[in-house]
Amino acid sequence: MTSTLSSALTGFGFGLTLIVAIGAQNAHVLRLGIARTHVGAVVAVCAVSDVLLIAAGIAGFGAVVRSVPEVLVVARWAGALFLFGYAVLALRRAWSPAGLVPAADPESERTDTELVRVGAAGDTAPRAIDDRAAADRGRPRRAGADQPATRPVDSAPGRTTSRRSGPALGAAVATTLALTWLNPHVYLDTVVLLGSFASTHAGADKWYLGAGAMLASVLWFVALGYGARLLGPLFARPGAWRVLDAAIALIMLALGAGLLLG
Repeated sequence: MTSTLSSALTGFGFGLTLIVAIGAQNAHVLRLGIARTHVGAVVAVCAVSDVLLIAAGIAGFGAVVRSVPEVLVVARWAGALFLFGYAVLALRRAWSPAGLVPAADPESERTDTELVRVGAAGDTAPRAIDDRAAADRGRPRRAGADQPATRPVDSAPGRTTSRRSGPALGAAVATTLALTWLNPHVYLDTVVLLGSFASTHAGADKWYLGAGAMLASVLWFVALGYGARLLGPLFARPGAWRVLDAAIALIMLALGAGLLLG
């Protein structure tokens, strides 16, 4: 029992050292967590991917990865190109920042979650607009009782607010999968390094070590994705998003260059 618990705790600590770092995947999860967009799906993709990779490492697939270096070469070039593309998108967002706050129930995980884009000169509180008023905006209205009492958000003086939707669920999941599986470091760290470390433990202890690493991964992504919303009040201001997206762009460029340079 003592040996089992010791192996699990060792794997938990080792797993955290591998995953708790500023990287492309964590930056992506953090950004979507702050915006409260498809958090559950993204966290699930990251956690399940790590569990599969850790299991592969424990099972001995690290030797396969080492014996077929072409796999890492393909992943390196594909991952670098993807990271550079992601960096360009982040720089575009940093150039024209906007505060993103939920326009509906902040706990909602619907794929059509609406976000309010708040300009630098405006306030940060979204105003409720009923669907009929939004649909009727832009065409003549009859004067009478059916005239909505609340002005549309974008007609308020001094406000530069517009509305836009968050990324589609499919796009968010696809980006998460690419950031996870096109990163050669995930194979070197999770499959090769963790697998080699686990091989020093005999019998079932290596699987208890792997279970501890899996638990660390799941807890980390849940904490990162859902804990990021605590930063929501700060990121209601466009300037905060400018800093975050600029930092993400630099991280992606540095990681992409690192992959190309080997």
